[in-house]
Amino acid sequence: MGLENNRLVRKYINFDEKTEGSTTLAILIGLFAALGGVLFGYDTGTIVTMPYVLKTFPEDNPGLNGEEGVFSSSEHSLIVSILSVGTFFGALGAPLLSDTIGRRWTLIIGSAIVFNFGIILQTAATNINLLVAGRVFAGLGVGIISACIPLYQAETVPKWIRGAITAVYQFAITIGLFLAAIINQGTHKIDNTASYRVPIAIQFLWSLIITTGMIFLPETPRFYVSKGRNDEAAASLSKIRRLPIDHPALTDELGEIIANFEFENLHGKSGWLDCFKTKNHQLKRLFTGVFIQAFQQLTGINFIFYFGTTFFKNSGIENEFLIQVATNIVNVFMTIPGILLIEVLGRRTLLMIGAAGMCVSELLVAIIGVAASSDSSNKALIAFTCIFISFFASTWGCLAWVVCGEIFPLRTRAKSVAMSVASNWLWNFAIAYATPYLVDDVDGSARLGVKVFFIWGGCNFLCFFFAYFFVYETKGLSLESVDELYETIPRAWQSKGFKPTENKFSKELGHQHGGSVLEAGSGDELAEKAQITNVERLPTGQDSV
Repeated sequence: MGLENNRLVRKYINFDEKTEGSTTLAILIGLFAALGGVLFGYDTGTIVTMPYVLKTFPEDNPGLNGEEGVFSSSEHSLIVSILSVGTFFGALGAPLLSDTIGRRWTLIIGSAIVFNFGIILQTAATNINLLVAGRVFAGLGVGIISACIPLYQAETVPKWIRGAITAVYQFAITIGLFLAAIINQGTHKIDNTASYRVPIAIQFLWSLIITTGMIFLPETPRFYVSKGRNDEAAASLSKIRRLPIDHPALTDELGEIIANFEFENLHGKSGWLDCFKTKNHQLKRLFTGVFIQAFQQLTGINFIFYFGTTFFKNSGIENEFLIQVATNIVNVFMTIPGILLIEVLGRRTLLMIGAAGMCVSELLVAIIGVAASSDSSNKALIAFTCIFISFFASTWGCLAWVVCGEIFPLRTRAKSVAMSVASNWLWNFAIAYATPYLVDDVDGSARLGVKVFFIWGGCNFLCFFFAYFFVYETKGLSLESVDELYETIPRAWQSKGFKPTENKFSKELGHQHGGSVLEAGSGDELAEKAQITNVERLPTGQDSV
């Protein structure tokens, strides 16, 4: 029995929302775009703490007579956190490209030019200075990509499976982290520059895959609509949906996108300041996007992946690199339940379940670490760390990207997503920079050690209440219907039962013009409004490719 005929599945997923035409190509496009997460995850997971690096790179506490040196807290903080400085500015700068040349070309430039330049510098590095410079440029590329991929996915994937496909982006990030851990494990004992140059240079492969694929993928219809290029929007949507341009279903969908955008623009063109206005609940949406990304970092997940090897080693656990590989395996495979459940349970429920689970498991890690120090307590510490990662991977890991891709109106979407993702990287930087000073067992540090998990557990307690009070349920809604959701429902906890009005913005725009435009939303009228009558029509029933 297929999924569409399964009663339990149909209870939660409305397959009737599937429009005419093929959804396969749109899903494949969204899945390929998600591969950018491999680049993102691998770069953040490449930690240069190999024995050879410790012999040659530390300057404050260098190794003598071929012995390993030690990175000082300031050097450790700089090497790890400087990537996030680049990603912060890359994310903020992404709309300058994505709103001008398109989402697709932004991804190509971010990966092929900016990111690759950073990898060249890192591969050539023989000291901290060039390594840090390379991480800044690689970070700029990752920031551009991380702000654009959820945007590209949300604007191309059908609404009934949009959340699951966007969540695959996080799955790709976890695969990148896992691959970095595997390759680090395989090269970290090499006693020459290959120990760090091989894992760094492999990133050219991920960049090549993304760049080559995006050259052949279409631009999003909503970008073309935002630039007034409606004929190109029609051609793009025709390719994605595999429907002829004059098909009623396609003209209805395109017409509603255009009507919604023009209704938004009745208030004038958008700028950065429009993201902070209360009109259209834009400020509320921006607050949600910025803080859901901030709280994703404040869960403490990157403490495990940035400083896990050092933390496990200081906790008395042998073979800390192998433990890091194990935690990455958990991170990869426990993202899959989140992908499967996001269109079943919805965004709000998963976020609250995840926050509760992470809070409990991290507080237990802190309590066990403080109360006992033995082989059994170390095993319990690793077990609850893996449970924490499981809750994160299946909830907040993927859902933060999904929510940010869905909640903003088209006229400010790129800028709002960019600021939300920049929030992620700002907190990423702050945590990466501060953590060595909090946990390292060296002079000048707080030496909290495992006690730092009390902080992460408290932050996850706040995550639960944030999700309840501020995250709207957008499961099954088109991006245009999300605007109506915010206009209609005053409180986030009331949003679950919302039902959108058909062609709402087409009708309201019609009223603005005295009822003469887009009244009922017929296929011919919408095609005329979409200005696609001058586009070469395909014979009815023939798929466009």
